Amino acid sequence: MVAHRSYLPLRRVLTFARRTTRCGIGTLMLAALAAAPQVMDAQQGRVRRGVMRTDTFWSQALGITKRLVVYLPPSYAESGARARRYPLAVYLHGGYGNETDWTVNGHLATTMDSLVANGMREMIVVMPDGDDGWWTTWHALNDVAACRRVRREENADSYCVPWPKYDDYVARDVIAHADSLYRTQRRRASRGIAGLSMGGYGAISIAARYPGTFAAAASHSGVLRPAMKVDSSTVTTTGAPTVRDARTRDELRAVSGARRWVIIEPAFGSDSVSWTSRDPSNLIQQALRRGDVLPSLFVDVGTEDHVLPMNRSFRDRMAQLKVPLVYAEWPGRHDWAYWHAHLPESLRFLAGRLAP
Repeated sequence: MVAHRSYLPLRRVLTFARRTTRCGIGTLMLAALAAAPQVMDAQQGRVRRGVMRTDTFWSQALGITKRLVVYLPPSYAESGARARRYPLAVYLHGGYGNETDWTVNGHLATTMDSLVANGMREMIVVMPDGDDGWWTTWHALNDVAACRRVRREENADSYCVPWPKYDDYVARDVIAHADSLYRTQRRRASRGIAGLSMGGYGAISIAARYPGTFAAAASHSGVLRPAMKVDSSTVTTTGAPTVRDARTRDELRAVSGARRWVIIEPAFGSDSVSWTSRDPSNLIQQALRRGDVLPSLFVDVGTEDHVLPMNRSFRDRMAQLKVPLVYAEWPGRHDWAYWHAHLPESLRFLAGRLAP
């Protein structure tokens, strides 16, 4: 296992800055960053900030070397805290993202510093690179040669993984790396996982698959019912269109949309059985049948977000299963303006439920 400290890659920082500007929220992000309260040392008047690192490490599950960004809380390097251990939170990026998303676009470090200054428990946060792998074990092995022939921004040496087992990668390799290199609390009760969009799907589904690893999971705008299809040909007793899962490859492609289909089909396959087996609600139901202790769950979504119906369906399914869920809807779309604004919600949720 190899680790080293480095700066965030400039090429990716510039790329995401351009993406943010195209979304029309670059000014908003800079204003929010400038306005965020700072962590102060009351005795010396110094700004106390967490430390950011970028590690590289070998993933046995993927068969390749990967990167992850690490946030260490303000007290981590202080002499009085050198024997102290911290809860661990894993934050997953969305589709077409990478390990820098939460810090570059979501300003996670500044948000953490501000929350800690206002009394929130300190945590170590790790943000792994998950490619466009949907944080799951793929339906079929990756065609590495074909992957390398496709021109894309990402480096093929780390993007084209031979063994696409992204859930094992997070639950085993990422956790093992963090536990071996940093002063984490090495137990389920002190570990949480969160993510946005594809990462929201990953957070809930991985927590359900590995209930012995994570005590809490949070999703922002998660793709929580990937195969959901609104059937306008039939209606419920209230007159609303019925909702069901897509059954054929054409229906799965249609509900995904052309852009999402490109990255989700290699991971989920093209048959409804494969998709059903990866549905977060079904994974939680299977955990209940096994008698697993489920993690605490948090879900939020914007009221103008295209995944709003999926999130409401997940909420209703949890109610049917009698699984406790903290659920919220706020004004907003599927964008960084929303995720940055509501990142504190998931951080506070995890910090409040993880053992110190």
